[in-house]
Amino acid sequence: MNSILKTITKLTALFSAAVVSGIIFTSSALAAGGTGPEVKRQEWSFGGFNGQYDKAQLQRGFGVYKEVCASCHGMKLLSYRNLMQKGGPEFSKEQALAIAKEATVIDGVDADGEPKERPGKLSDRFQGPFKNETEARSANNGAYPPDFSVLAKARTIHRHVPWYSEPYYWAYDMATAYEEKGSDYIYALLTGYGTAPKGVVMGDGMNYNKYFPGHQIAMAAPLSEDAVEYADGTPTTMDQHAKDVTAFMAWASEPHLNARKNLGKRVQIYLLILALLLFLAKKSVWARLKH
Repeated sequence: MNSILKTITKLTALFSAAVVSGIIFTSSALAAGGTGPEVKRQEWSFGGFNGQYDKAQLQRGFGVYKEVCASCHGMKLLSYRNLMQKGGPEFSKEQALAIAKEATVIDGVDADGEPKERPGKLSDRFQGPFKNETEARSANNGAYPPDFSVLAKARTIHRHVPWYSEPYYWAYDMATAYEEKGSDYIYALLTGYGTAPKGVVMGDGMNYNKYFPGHQIAMAAPLSEDAVEYADGTPTTMDQHAKDVTAFMAWASEPHLNARKNLGKRVQIYLLILALLLFLAKKSVWARLKH
């Protein structure tokens, strides 16, 4: 029995050493020969096991979306009533209704067959800036602005790693919430504009962004210092605008995150108690069998 335990211990130690060596070697290889700038991880209030959305940040983020982004990008999967949702921006009913009424909604046709317009209601979806894709492309030099509803889920950080390191990064990505990785990318994109390096030929109407695939993007830098005023006194820097609107987009893609994580905590506690009871029951049963 002792020899078997020693063998298992040695194999475990060798496996652990191999894993650590593989991670260190892979990290060195990536640092030496990466294919592009690394997207830095950001500290998000909703990140991690205990993370939750910050109501004040979501309200500021909606302000940035409304004042800057909504002229090109829609959020067709959100309704105005979602702005009152617990765990989200939590606007009051009066505030949400005032926001909805600013929108113009086509509601059928009148007696002459003309489109009938009315102010928005809480039950209406967010109204987009364009009637259709053709109009959107015409207004944006042929580019089609993506919808923001689930963009934080659709975008993520793509790693270019050697085949032998895939298992390690697969495990890391599985343990990292998608809303964090998508938010990291969106924030990096919003703050990644700059002047194209020498030798880089830019297409007509394109803008250089070091984090965008190919580094050429049709959208001009959308944010600037003091672009949106904050009623709560938060500094109106470009970096703050980027973080706030990114957090709002993360909430739009996962509006029930707070409730999901709270439920997860309760499930974890339940499973721990169940495991303890099963362990005590097993000890009790085997104690009787021994005698």
